[in-house]
Amino acid sequence: MADRLAGKVALITGGGSGIGAATARRFVDEGAQVVVADLNVDSAEAVASELGGDTIGVAIDVVDRASIRTAIERTVAEFGGLDVLVCNAGVTIVGSVMDLTEDEWDKELDTNLKSVFLCAKEAWEHLAARGGGSILSTASMAGQWAIPADAAYCASKAGLIMLTKCMALDGAKQNIRANCICPGFTNTPMIDGYFNDQPDPAAARKFAENLHPLGRLGEPVDHANAFVYLASNEANWVTGTELNVDGGITCGIWGG
Repeated sequence: MADRLAGKVALITGGGSGIGAATARRFVDEGAQVVVADLNVDSAEAVASELGGDTIGVAIDVVDRASIRTAIERTVAEFGGLDVLVCNAGVTIVGSVMDLTEDEWDKELDTNLKSVFLCAKEAWEHLAARGGGSILSTASMAGQWAIPADAAYCASKAGLIMLTKCMALDGAKQNIRANCICPGFTNTPMIDGYFNDQPDPAAARKFAENLHPLGRLGEPVDHANAFVYLASNEANWVTGTELNVDGGITCGIWGG
Protein backbone atom coordinates (compact mmCIF):
# COMPACT_ATOMS: atom_id res chain seq x y z
CA MET A 1 0.00 0.00 0.00
CA ALA A 2 0.95 3.66 -0.29
CA ASP A 3 -0.48 6.91 1.03
CA ARG A 4 -2.00 5.22 4.08
CA LEU A 5 -1.15 8.35 6.08
CA ALA A 6 -1.86 10.95 3.39
CA GLY A 7 -3.11 14.20 4.88
CA LYS A 8 -1.87 13.39 8.40
CA VAL A 9 0.63 15.44 10.37
CA ALA A 10 2.81 13.51 12.81
CA LEU A 11 5.32 14.47 15.49
CA ILE A 12 7.76 11.73 16.52
CA THR A 13 9.87 12.04 19.66
CA GLY A 14 13.20 10.24 19.79
CA GLY A 15 13.08 10.56 16.01
CA GLY A 16 16.80 11.02 15.49
CA SER A 17 17.70 7.33 15.62
CA GLY A 18 16.47 3.78 16.05
CA ILE A 19 12.72 3.12 16.05
CA GLY A 20 11.91 6.83 15.86
CA ALA A 21 13.96 7.42 12.72
CA ALA A 22 12.57 4.28 11.07
CA THR A 23 9.04 5.45 11.92
CA ALA A 24 9.70 8.86 10.39
CA ARG A 25 10.87 7.17 7.18
CA ARG A 26 7.83 4.89 6.98
CA PHE A 27 5.41 7.74 7.75
CA VAL A 28 6.89 9.81 4.95
CA ASP A 29 6.68 6.80 2.63
CA GLU A 30 2.96 6.64 3.45
CA GLY A 31 2.34 10.30 2.71
CA ALA A 32 2.47 11.95 6.16
CA GLN A 33 3.97 15.32 6.96
CA VAL A 34 6.47 14.59 9.71
CA VAL A 35 8.22 16.50 12.47
CA VAL A 36 11.29 14.60 13.67
CA ALA A 37 11.87 15.66 17.28
CA ASP A 38 14.89 14.69 19.33
CA LEU A 39 16.98 15.90 22.25
CA ASN A 40 19.87 15.83 19.77
CA VAL A 41 18.61 18.38 17.26
CA ASP A 42 21.46 17.60 14.87
CA SER A 43 20.24 14.02 14.60
CA ALA A 44 16.65 15.18 14.12
CA GLU A 45 17.64 17.59 11.37
CA ALA A 46 19.82 14.96 9.69
CA VAL A 47 16.89 12.53 9.48
CA ALA A 48 14.60 15.29 8.23
CA SER A 49 17.14 16.34 5.60
CA GLU A 50 17.47 12.76 4.42
CA LEU A 51 13.71 12.46 4.03
CA GLY A 52 13.17 15.87 2.43
CA GLY A 53 9.75 17.09 1.38
CA ASP A 54 7.28 17.87 4.14
CA THR A 55 9.66 16.95 6.95
CA ILE A 56 11.38 19.12 9.53
CA GLY A 57 13.67 18.41 12.45
CA VAL A 58 13.22 20.10 15.82
CA ALA A 59 14.73 19.97 19.28
CA ILE A 60 12.69 18.51 22.12
CA ASP A 61 13.37 17.64 25.73
CA VAL A 62 10.54 15.27 26.63
CA VAL A 63 10.86 15.93 30.37
CA ASP A 64 10.51 19.70 29.90
CA ARG A 65 6.94 20.84 29.30
CA ALA A 66 7.98 24.18 27.76
CA SER A 67 10.22 22.37 25.27
CA ILE A 68 7.38 20.02 24.36
CA ARG A 69 4.98 22.91 23.88
CA THR A 70 7.46 24.69 21.62
CA ALA A 71 7.89 21.60 19.42
CA ILE A 72 4.14 21.07 19.12
CA GLU A 73 3.50 24.75 18.38
CA ARG A 74 6.18 24.61 15.68
CA THR A 75 4.43 21.56 14.21
CA VAL A 76 1.05 23.30 14.11
CA ALA A 77 2.54 26.49 12.69
CA GLU A 78 4.42 24.60 9.97
CA PHE A 79 1.73 22.13 8.90
CA GLY A 80 -1.56 23.54 10.19
CA GLY A 81 -2.35 20.96 12.85
CA LEU A 82 -1.43 17.66 14.50
CA ASP A 83 -3.00 14.25 13.87
CA VAL A 84 -0.49 11.75 15.26
CA LEU A 85 1.80 11.97 18.28
CA VAL A 86 4.41 9.21 18.53
CA CYS A 87 6.03 9.13 21.98
CA ASN A 88 9.15 7.09 21.30
CA ALA A 89 11.91 8.78 23.31
CA GLY A 90 13.26 6.66 26.15
CA VAL A 91 16.25 5.46 28.14
CA THR A 92 17.27 2.30 29.90
CA ILE A 93 19.37 2.22 33.07
CA VAL A 94 20.39 -1.24 34.19
CA GLY A 95 19.99 -2.06 37.87
CA SER A 96 17.94 -3.76 40.55
CA VAL A 97 16.13 -1.83 43.28
CA MET A 98 19.21 -2.31 45.45
CA ASP A 99 21.56 -1.07 42.73
CA LEU A 100 19.71 1.93 41.31
CA THR A 101 20.15 5.36 42.82
CA GLU A 102 17.12 7.54 43.43
CA ASP A 103 18.30 9.89 40.67
CA GLU A 104 18.55 6.98 38.21
CA TRP A 105 15.04 5.82 39.13
CA ASP A 106 13.66 9.33 38.65
CA LYS A 107 15.42 9.79 35.31
CA GLU A 108 14.04 6.54 33.92
CA LEU A 109 10.47 7.10 35.10
CA ASP A 110 10.51 10.73 33.95
CA THR A 111 11.90 9.93 30.50
CA ASN A 112 9.89 6.80 29.78
CA LEU A 113 6.57 7.51 31.50
CA LYS A 114 6.08 11.09 32.67
CA SER A 115 7.20 12.31 29.24
CA VAL A 116 4.25 10.60 27.58
CA PHE A 117 1.88 12.26 30.05
CA LEU A 118 3.44 15.65 29.30
CA CYS A 119 3.51 15.19 25.51
CA ALA A 120 -0.07 13.95 25.40
CA LYS A 121 -1.20 16.81 27.65
CA GLU A 122 0.32 19.40 25.31
CA ALA A 123 -0.93 17.68 22.14
CA TRP A 124 -4.46 16.92 23.32
CA GLU A 125 -6.22 20.14 22.28
CA HIS A 126 -4.58 20.05 18.86
CA LEU A 127 -5.68 16.46 18.24
CA ALA A 128 -9.21 17.33 19.35
CA ALA A 129 -9.25 20.34 17.02
CA ARG A 130 -8.74 17.97 14.07
CA GLY A 131 -11.78 15.92 15.08
CA GLY A 132 -9.62 13.30 16.76
CA GLY A 133 -6.21 11.78 16.36
CA SER A 134 -3.79 9.18 17.57
CA ILE A 135 -1.40 9.03 20.53
CA LEU A 136 1.12 6.24 20.01
CA SER A 137 3.89 5.15 22.36
CA THR A 138 6.81 2.76 22.47
CA ALA A 139 6.26 0.55 25.51
CA SER A 140 8.06 -2.82 25.77
CA MET A 141 7.66 -6.50 26.47
CA ALA A 142 9.50 -5.47 29.63
CA GLY A 143 6.24 -3.86 30.70
CA GLN A 144 4.64 -7.32 30.59
CA TRP A 145 7.49 -9.61 31.67
CA ALA A 146 9.98 -8.70 34.38
CA ILE A 147 13.68 -8.67 33.54
CA PRO A 148 16.31 -9.17 36.26
CA ALA A 149 18.31 -6.06 37.18
CA ASP A 150 16.05 -3.78 35.10
CA ALA A 151 13.57 -2.59 37.73
CA ALA A 152 13.06 1.01 36.67
CA TYR A 153 12.76 0.23 32.98
CA CYS A 154 10.20 -2.52 33.56
CA ALA A 155 8.20 -0.33 35.94
CA SER A 156 8.18 2.59 33.51
CA LYS A 157 6.98 0.47 30.60
CA ALA A 158 4.31 -1.29 32.66
CA GLY A 159 3.06 2.14 33.71
CA LEU A 160 3.05 3.27 30.08
CA ILE A 161 0.82 0.36 29.06
CA MET A 162 -1.74 1.33 31.70
CA LEU A 163 -1.44 5.04 30.87
CA THR A 164 -2.27 4.12 27.28
CA LYS A 165 -5.48 2.42 28.38
CA CYS A 166 -6.44 5.39 30.55
CA MET A 167 -5.87 7.83 27.68
CA ALA A 168 -7.96 5.62 25.40
CA LEU A 169 -10.91 5.92 27.77
CA ASP A 170 -10.40 9.62 28.40
CA GLY A 171 -10.06 10.41 24.70
CA ALA A 172 -12.83 8.24 23.31
CA LYS A 173 -15.54 10.91 23.17
CA GLN A 174 -13.19 13.19 21.23
CA ASN A 175 -12.11 10.37 18.91
CA ILE A 176 -8.58 10.50 20.29
CA ARG A 177 -7.19 6.98 20.12
CA ALA A 178 -4.27 5.81 22.27
CA ASN A 179 -2.24 2.68 21.54
CA CYS A 180 1.26 1.43 22.24
CA ILE A 181 3.58 -1.17 20.82
CA CYS A 182 5.58 -3.61 22.94
CA PRO A 183 8.86 -4.43 21.21
CA GLY A 184 11.02 -7.38 22.04
CA PHE A 185 14.79 -6.93 21.99
CA THR A 186 15.52 -4.71 18.98
CA ASN A 187 18.68 -3.54 17.24
CA THR A 188 18.85 0.08 18.38
CA PRO A 189 21.47 2.28 20.07
CA MET A 190 19.57 1.77 23.34
CA ILE A 191 19.84 -2.01 23.25
CA ASP A 192 23.52 -1.74 22.31
CA GLY A 193 24.01 0.24 25.52
CA TYR A 194 22.08 -2.37 27.49
CA PHE A 195 24.22 -5.20 26.16
CA ASN A 196 27.41 -3.22 26.74
CA ASP A 197 26.45 -2.88 30.42
CA GLN A 198 26.41 -6.67 30.81
CA PRO A 199 29.49 -8.63 31.97
CA ASP A 200 29.72 -10.38 28.57
CA PRO A 201 28.01 -8.24 25.89
CA ALA A 202 28.36 -10.81 23.10
CA ALA A 203 26.90 -13.58 25.24
CA ALA A 204 24.07 -11.30 26.36
CA ARG A 205 23.17 -10.49 22.76
CA LYS A 206 23.21 -14.16 21.75
CA PHE A 207 21.08 -15.08 24.75
CA ALA A 208 18.55 -12.37 23.80
CA GLU A 209 18.40 -13.58 20.20
CA ASN A 210 17.66 -17.12 21.36
CA LEU A 211 14.79 -15.95 23.57
CA HIS A 212 12.76 -15.04 20.48
CA PRO A 213 11.00 -17.97 18.75
CA LEU A 214 11.52 -16.25 15.39
CA GLY A 215 15.26 -16.47 16.03
CA ARG A 216 16.47 -12.90 15.75
CA LEU A 217 16.36 -9.48 17.33
CA GLY A 218 13.84 -7.04 15.96
CA GLU A 219 14.73 -4.28 13.54
CA PRO A 220 13.45 -0.69 13.89
CA VAL A 221 11.35 -1.02 10.74
CA ASP A 222 9.40 -3.90 12.32
CA HIS A 223 8.03 -1.40 14.84
CA ALA A 224 7.70 1.42 12.35
CA ASN A 225 5.38 -0.78 10.29
CA ALA A 226 3.21 -1.35 13.38
CA PHE A 227 3.04 2.39 14.02
CA VAL A 228 1.94 2.97 10.42
CA TYR A 229 -0.99 0.63 10.96
CA LEU A 230 -1.99 2.17 14.30
CA ALA A 231 -1.78 5.71 12.90
CA SER A 232 -3.77 4.86 9.77
CA ASN A 233 -7.51 4.83 9.19
CA GLU A 234 -7.28 1.04 9.10
CA ALA A 235 -7.04 1.18 12.91
CA ASN A 236 -9.96 3.56 13.43
CA TRP A 237 -11.63 1.07 15.80
CA VAL A 238 -8.44 0.19 17.69
CA THR A 239 -7.72 1.98 20.94
CA GLY A 240 -6.28 1.14 24.35
CA THR A 241 -4.27 -1.78 23.05
CA GLU A 242 -0.67 -2.89 23.51
CA LEU A 243 0.48 -4.46 20.25
CA ASN A 244 3.24 -7.01 20.78
CA VAL A 245 5.91 -6.76 18.09
CA ASP A 246 8.33 -9.11 19.76
CA GLY A 247 9.25 -12.12 17.64
CA GLY A 248 7.05 -14.28 19.87
CA ILE A 249 9.02 -13.73 23.07
CA THR A 250 5.91 -13.18 25.21
CA CYS A 251 4.13 -16.32 23.95
CA GLY A 252 5.60 -18.42 26.74
CA ILE A 253 8.65 -20.45 27.69
CA TRP A 254 10.77 -21.14 24.62
CA GLY A 255 13.27 -23.95 24.43
CA GLY A 256 15.40 -22.36 21.69
